[in-house]
Parts: sequence; C-alpha cells; structure tokens
Amino acid sequence: MMIADKLLSFTLLGAGWVLWLLIGLSMVSVAVIVERALYFARRGSAQSYPQLLLLAQAGNLEEAARIATGDAMEAEVVRTAARLKPLGFETVSRSIASVIEKRRLEYEQGLFILGTLGNNAPFVGLFGTVLGIIRAFADLAVTGKGAGGAASVVMAGISEALVATAVGLFVAIPAVLAFNVFQRLLKRVTGRSQALAHAVAAGMHAKREVA
Repeated sequence: MMIADKLLSFTLLGAGWVLWLLIGLSMVSVAVIVERALYFARRGSAQSYPQLLLLAQAGNLEEAARIATGDAMEAEVVRTAARLKPLGFETVSRSIASVIEKRRLEYEQGLFILGTLGNNAPFVGLFGTVLGIIRAFADLAVTGKGAGGAASVVMAGISEALVATAVGLFVAIPAVLAFNVFQRLLKRVTGRSQALAHAVAAGMHAKREVA
C-alpha cells in the first residue's frame, strides 16, 4: 500500500516538473548544437581537397603535405602519409586508417546526445501530458462542481497538460535536424579522407612500379 500511495502521489504532481525537465534538456541540446557547429566550422573539409587528391594520386606527398594546412581530417591524412612515406606502404596505410578512425570519433562527440533527445524528448513530453491529465481529473474529483464547472476544470487541466507534448516536440525537432546535418557533414569528411587514402595508395604503388 505504501508503494501504491507513493505512485499515486507521484502521478498527481502534474506536468510542471516535466516542463522544467524539458527546458533543461533544450538548453543541453542548444549547447551541443552550438559546440558541434563551431567544431565542424573550424575543422570541416579541407578547401584544397581537389588539389590534394591530384597530388596524392601522382605520389607527390611532400607537396600535398605543404598545402595541407588546418585541422581538417583530410589534411591530417595527407600529412601523416607524407611523414611516414619512407617507412613503406603498409605503415602508411595502417596509420591513415588509424587517423581516420581517431578523428571520426572526435567529430562524433556529443552527437549521441542530440540523437537521444531527438528520439526521446517527445515521449518525455507525452509522459508530462499523461501526468497533467491525471492531475486534471484528480482536481475534478476534489472540486465536485456542476457540469459547467467540471468541464472548465478538465479543459484547463488538459490544455495545460498538452503543453508538455508541444514542448517535447519543440526540443526534439531541432535536435533531430542538427543530428542529421552533422552526420551528413561527418560522412562527407570521412568519405573524402578515405578517397585520399586510396589516392595515396595508388600514388605509392605507381611510384614503386616506376622505380
């Protein structure tokens, strides 16, 4: 009975605390979106990517490394290949794969938060709506007013409860949108880096055959 009473008391709290929770989650979401946007803006794709690709295919890694400035994943791939070129193809290939994986994990930091909020914030809002409706009917039972008064009590409680669902969607939609955009950008950067890795391999094989 004590557990049942506690659960009943919990359900009668209403949607207010859920709204505050959603507001807090929205602040977290905005912080992650801003941080990731700045990260991708500073370390996005290398602007000289077409030139880097041509130089890598030609086996001219030294020149490619010279123009591979910045902190983009593609630039680090080229610099790694140029630095380790004397150690042979196998070492370069494995080092590039390690760089791509390491940088991919760095680019993905925080994205799981956006994915989680996008998937679950509507359910949190719906949970608040359910609690608000329960609270509205509980208030109706306590007031015991006539038909007109009862309707006004229920409608006021339900309208307030539905706000939780709206806020949940308000939190989820930007999180899902940002998550998809960042995943698309990451896929583009990773694809370019892998293309450079293949170009480096082709260039080194061509140099080896000429030698």
